[in-house]
Amino acid sequence: MKLLERVIKNAQSYQKRIVLPEGCEPRTLRATEIILKDNIARIILLGNPVEIMKAAGECGVNITGAVLIDPKTDSRRSAYADTMVEIRKSKGLTKEEALEMLNDPLVFAPMMIKSGDADGEIAGAINATGDVLRPAFQFVKTLPGVSVVSGAFLMFVNDPHFGHDGILVFADCAVMPDPDERQLAEIAVTTAKTAKAIVGMEPRVAMLSFSTKGSAQHPNVDKVVNALAIAKELDPQLKIDGELQLDAALMPEVARLKAPDSEVAGRANVLVFPGLEAANIGYKLVQRLANAEAIGPVLQGMAAPINDLSRGCSVSDIVNMVAITSNQAAALFD
Repeated sequence: MKLLERVIKNAQSYQKRIVLPEGCEPRTLRATEIILKDNIARIILLGNPVEIMKAAGECGVNITGAVLIDPKTDSRRSAYADTMVEIRKSKGLTKEEALEMLNDPLVFAPMMIKSGDADGEIAGAINATGDVLRPAFQFVKTLPGVSVVSGAFLMFVNDPHFGHDGILVFADCAVMPDPDERQLAEIAVTTAKTAKAIVGMEPRVAMLSFSTKGSAQHPNVDKVVNALAIAKELDPQLKIDGELQLDAALMPEVARLKAPDSEVAGRANVLVFPGLEAANIGYKLVQRLANAEAIGPVLQGMAAPINDLSRGCSVSDIVNMVAITSNQAAALFD
């Protein structure tokens, strides 16, 4: 898969510091060995160092080169707690409560990023999505001007005629059940940035609907039309169009009939679905029926790259997501 090879090569040049809070988890340790061996990123493992080394020995892996940090004893705890109190002062968070929270690696990791001691985070192999994301939302927060976090999937459809040489980006497949007009617009803009940062494509964004250019009338269609207008205000240079049915977005012959004046229709490489229900069903249909490779979700809209793994993830999934997170960090910070 040439894209992943390029993403990994880029990550090797960036050498970002990626923190893995699940430091004793076997797949995480096996992925760490590969990442360090292939020089993909600098890895920080959280947990008791003795327990991490014991777990690594039991897995038969070499994690020499990883930085091992115990959140319960690290010297930066007090400074991190002060930052947490400042961020959450309106909620009445005390320093004692913050110090207790920092015992949790899923809290300590975002605070490392917030304080400039790490560039990105990957977790979720043994933790629920909510537990991974809650501290990120509380302390790292979203990008300026962005109010919503969303999840994109990179879809490799094995047909170079679609998207960017067979690669499409779908969103939001993971987070927002029913985005409003503003949120849908933000999802479109941030997904375009993800596509450019990770895939290297020039994004052409289709705002999907069951209608193309007024062929149907419904409040759900109005939402997409209004979101398009907002997205154009947020990023006037973005190539984006809607509302488009899927065939009009992807098939040139259909686009010529339904949207002949569109610079996106028939050539879209970023598909923004009107809601999570459609997006989640859509990516899984393509994955299962077209035998497409789906990589993600890549979380977007955060002020720093923090990505959530599936608890059924493989070692290669973790390696790939570390490389993707490194690319996101480079796009945000470099």
